[in-house]
Amino acid sequence: MTCRTTLTRSTALLAALLALAPLSAAAAEQASLKDRLEQIVATFMGDPAAGVDIDMKHVLDRWRDLKPKPLEELSPEDARRQPTPIEAAASLLKDQGKSLDSYKIATKVITFPGPDGDLKATLYTPQGDADGKPRPVVLFYHGGGFVLENGASTDASSRAIAGGGDFIVVAPDYRLAPEHKFPAASEDALAAYKWVLANAASLGGEPDKVALSGEGAGALLAIDTAMAARDAKLPKAKALVLITPSAGIDLKTNSWIEDSTARPWNKAAVEWAIRQYLPAPDTKFDPRVDVVGNGNVDDFPPTTIVTAEDDPLRSDGERLGGKLKRATVPVEMRDYPGVTHDFFGMGAAVEKAAEAQAFVTKNLKAAFEKKADTSLALQELGIAPYPEAPDPATAPVPPVSPEAPHAGEQMQSKQPN
Repeated sequence: MTCRTTLTRSTALLAALLALAPLSAAAAEQASLKDRLEQIVATFMGDPAAGVDIDMKHVLDRWRDLKPKPLEELSPEDARRQPTPIEAAASLLKDQGKSLDSYKIATKVITFPGPDGDLKATLYTPQGDADGKPRPVVLFYHGGGFVLENGASTDASSRAIAGGGDFIVVAPDYRLAPEHKFPAASEDALAAYKWVLANAASLGGEPDKVALSGEGAGALLAIDTAMAARDAKLPKAKALVLITPSAGIDLKTNSWIEDSTARPWNKAAVEWAIRQYLPAPDTKFDPRVDVVGNGNVDDFPPTTIVTAEDDPLRSDGERLGGKLKRATVPVEMRDYPGVTHDFFGMGAAVEKAAEAQAFVTKNLKAAFEKKADTSLALQELGIAPYPEAPDPATAPVPPVSPEAPHAGEQMQSKQPN
């Protein structure tokens, strides 16, 4: 072996070591020598997950042990039987005598009328001191590329929001592709919102405190519902929460280039889902699909956007956030390094997931407790919000200066002697 070869390999090894994600104190306790060596190898191999946090790595390792097959190689029926990352996280915690859910949540399967027949939804109600008191309601649309999963499969995320914020969560099913092409899912999502608005009180909720939320494809459905509700002049949701959202059709953004082979969703899997979902290629330009390019986001509710660093959809969330700000919608965005798509709901296993869940519930509480303040979005754009005119009935009467003559005196002084 020549000196030059030795130097080259040493340099590559040093680069790989430097590329490893820094460890927090909690993560350092979980990291084994095997973990670190595997990260070095993954860095050499160009694996986009090489830099994920150790706790996220453990979930992905367990998921790989469950032997999932690439979605793009499967039929929709077979794809729906594949193990999911959230199942891997649950399996990992079970070995430790733990659970994904640390809250006391009562669940109930209910039905609501959809455009093409009744659909199921799972109702999540926290159990505790507030029993019997109306709670805010969060409508949560599941992900899965419009092809996979159902409302119950997003159980961990729904429980995290319900328990973390003391909210009622309604997780509706919607018709899946390819059996039901676009816009079936969007129509079902709007039907769920209308039903929740009309029935919030009977569910134990506050009818005037309803939020829209979703994850991945479900986040796009939440956006579609916000647009449709605005156009139909339905009551406006108090908040919009978008977790790792799909919001555009441009597959040449930074994240699509950097994370095109990421796990669990990569470019090939997303393209597979798009083929299942859209009835024709030009449908992708519909504003309900390409929100970033063609959607109208004016007068949207205050919005929270959560993105993951190792996710091809990260740029979708970033670009959508910019569009919302330009429309003067109050937006708070947060990207979580060291995690992948589908990390939300894994709070008991992944530190960044716990942080994201707390961030979401905090913002939802704030939205339910106060009126939206559009001045924040305006100030971020460098625009001073136009001050509201004072109410004449409540505005204080300015004191009259003793040195200033009254109106009558002024008129008299102008009259000739």
